Amino acid sequence: MKYLRSKIFGSRKYLQSLVFSIGLAILTTLLLPFPAIATSLYEIPAVAPGDRTWVIDPAKAISPINEGKISSDLEKLAETTGNEVRLVAIRRLDYGETAQSFTDKLFEQWFPTPTAQANQTLIVLDTLSSGTGIRVGDKAKSLLTDDISKSLMTQTILYPLREGEKYNQAFLDASDRLVAVLSGAPDPGAPQQLATDVAVESTYKSTEETKSSNATVWVIGFLVAATIIPMVTYYIYVR
Repeated sequence: MKYLRSKIFGSRKYLQSLVFSIGLAILTTLLLPFPAIATSLYEIPAVAPGDRTWVIDPAKAISPINEGKISSDLEKLAETTGNEVRLVAIRRLDYGETAQSFTDKLFEQWFPTPTAQANQTLIVLDTLSSGTGIRVGDKAKSLLTDDISKSLMTQTILYPLREGEKYNQAFLDASDRLVAVLSGAPDPGAPQQLATDVAVESTYKSTEETKSSNATVWVIGFLVAATIIPMVTYYIYVR
């Protein structure tokens, strides 16, 4: 009898250990793909002053026709004014990163000196969260003021996205407004549709808010996976 109890106890411990190992392996497998789809800063092609690349779209959010039109407009802007604009669309940010922090890092990576930064404008859009970031060089800022930049990001770009993820329209409208402002023409303002809508609130999120939101999602995901997977695995083995 004692021997039988020992065998049962040993079998239970072995089964528990097996269930835990399988659950952990499944959990690890499920979680591995998530960081892989985030866009790393170093995945973005290098750009230097004088480079004629104006739209960088690893997210594949912009059609080739519209990308060609935007690139042509921004090329003319650079030739006639010396002001250069780059538009970047990425798939997803790394954990703890915001669209603005990503924009700042990319801007400084591309243009490391104040002289190189002076006439540059960089806009980044994260297509997963519709997060946006903008960085403007000191000379370009005399035309593209903080108020216009804020309106550009929270209205010109985000309004089409709220209407149904219209990335092409968002980038086309942003390009048209940037070309006008950086050419010294009057600011055409936000899309006309906004005049009849309730004022659009800013979707800018602080680093703390983004980290808090991301952390909550990850914690909930871990808890659900850690609870459900071992239970399901144990049930299968008992059956």
